[in-house]
Amino acid sequence: MQATHGPALVCEALDTCADHLFTTRSWILGSAADGERVPGWDEVAGAIGVSRLHLMRARQVHGAAVVVHKKGRERGHRLEDADILVTDDSAVALAIQTADCVPLLIGDRRTGCVAAAHAGWRGLAARVPQIAVEALGREFGSRAGDLVAAIGPSISAPRYEVGAEVRIRFEQTGCTREQLTRWFSKAERPHHWYFDAGCAARDQLGAVGVAASEIHSASLCTASHPEVLCSYRRDGKGAGRMAAAIRAKRV
Repeated sequence: MQATHGPALVCEALDTCADHLFTTRSWILGSAADGERVPGWDEVAGAIGVSRLHLMRARQVHGAAVVVHKKGRERGHRLEDADILVTDDSAVALAIQTADCVPLLIGDRRTGCVAAAHAGWRGLAARVPQIAVEALGREFGSRAGDLVAAIGPSISAPRYEVGAEVRIRFEQTGCTREQLTRWFSKAERPHHWYFDAGCAARDQLGAVGVAASEIHSASLCTASHPEVLCSYRRDGKGAGRMAAAIRAKRV
């Protein structure tokens, strides 16, 4: 879609139950190396139909902690350390930022609640997609079979070479041999692997009951499209950021 501030991606299936978008490099955040430029978040808030004070974010720490906001409760505005946000309140929007990591947005067709999650390899090793689904169930009674998930642009396996310590972390967290085979392929350098973060995210969603037909992936590699997408692996510390934002449908 062409938003006021530049091109953005929208998942048609998710759009039936939640307003949402994935921004691109032409937005203000696309030139913000630290992802904290206030005008950039003003843009995102406006595009999703809220003020910046009603745009709920977190200080992303590559973990799997969850921040919950329930409708009718006062919300603090201090950024908490977390990588998963969930709410049933259409008066607020949830937003995360990425520059290669997996941005995940989830909506519930039945209850209307939503989630936004950020998952790099550490987050995927900590099962962020699974924990996001479980948080929606625990806090709002969501059933995995009613969820729609959209995975935005992230770095692809051919551009994401990692050291042996990354694969070892997944082994230590109990991943099956089948999962390791699907997510990791040998690189040319000894003791290095190519990691398919998008596949890991899809498999983890499916493992907790989200229907394969309701898991939608942009299948765009951030490192391969410098004209439209931000990539830390490609551009280093000067890389901009992209936002993924979601808001429950107003009823």
